[in-house]
Amino acid sequence: MRLLHTSDWHLGRAFHRVNMLGAQAEFIGHLVTTVRERDVDAVVVSGDVYDRAVPPLAAVELFDDALHRLAELGVPTVMISGNHDSARRLGVGAGLIGRAGIHLRTEPSACGTPVVLTDSDGDVAFYGLPYLEPALVKDEFRVEKAAHESVLAAAMDRVRADLAARPDGTRSVVLAHAFVTGGRASDSERDITVGGVSAVPAGVFDGVDYVALGHLHGCQTLTERVRYSGSPLAYSFSETDHRKSMWLIDLDADGAVTAERVDCPVPRPLARVRGTLDDLLADPALARHENAWVEATLTDPVRPADPMARLTERFPHTLSLVFAPDRAPEDPAVSYARRLADRSDEQIAQDFVAHVRGAGPDEHEQTVLREAFDAVRADDAAREVAR
Repeated sequence: MRLLHTSDWHLGRAFHRVNMLGAQAEFIGHLVTTVRERDVDAVVVSGDVYDRAVPPLAAVELFDDALHRLAELGVPTVMISGNHDSARRLGVGAGLIGRAGIHLRTEPSACGTPVVLTDSDGDVAFYGLPYLEPALVKDEFRVEKAAHESVLAAAMDRVRADLAARPDGTRSVVLAHAFVTGGRASDSERDITVGGVSAVPAGVFDGVDYVALGHLHGCQTLTERVRYSGSPLAYSFSETDHRKSMWLIDLDADGAVTAERVDCPVPRPLARVRGTLDDLLADPALARHENAWVEATLTDPVRPADPMARLTERFPHTLSLVFAPDRAPEDPAVSYARRLADRSDEQIAQDFVAHVRGAGPDEHEQTVLREAFDAVRADDAAREVAR
């Protein structure tokens, strides 16, 4: 059986101030063409179909168009909700839509109930594990600790139990939306840390033939059977070096995996340039970036006049301007933002405690801080679900 694995469409999202709906529509057209021309038997979409719980109307219309075009091809599609989606909204009409071959899996309680498709080699069971916010699904899975690993492990126990009851030779595919250990993050994914931990080990998914992951925006191979497709478009300059693609997966009769990357259309290349303003405007080596979306980091010790206006004369698609003057690390003028770079909210809070009283939080206080941040994230997730 041939599968096309994609995820993280983020329909409705902009890239800085650029509306990406046209590029997203181009991707949907590319997806449909790939399904038709490469004889795809099933499409799997591993979450974050939309960029937010209540997407703009234009994004909903594009999703509707995608569903109709996939249904017209007669190729089954299995989708799960991600942490950006409203599971309730995405799942509306799932039973009716399923009759057209579009299978939406947004309910945690249905993790162990697969979509079963058949080819000449027998059955393939597709298990959809939507994004599982630990605090909200802890009771459903009867786990003591509200943690990503606990709830995913419990969901996978249901998958393996169902699979064990099926005929010998049944192949299996799991769709999941999670941060799996070994994956490389970018700046455009929403933080899903709980209890100071966001990642789960790949071993949680042992026992199935292929795991189609979503959440991280870079296409990645964790093992031959566990892969991220990544987002089809770049949504931050941290993805400048990404090769945006989908996975074309062939499952043979024994469940062995053969994988091929299918590149996605690139609306405009990305570039990060760094230096003084005069150097950036004069360096002939940067000519190749003049048609790219550009993030410029200026290292001038004193902020120059009208930097954006001057930059856009050479790089008309400059979208981001960062000031990072070349100064000694001990210089008090080093920006607050630079000192906070790559630090989590919890680490920043601990630093603040150390600053105001001269000593960092003890073990008990660290636990209190961690639980406070977890409670805020859980409240935010609950409000998204309720919207």
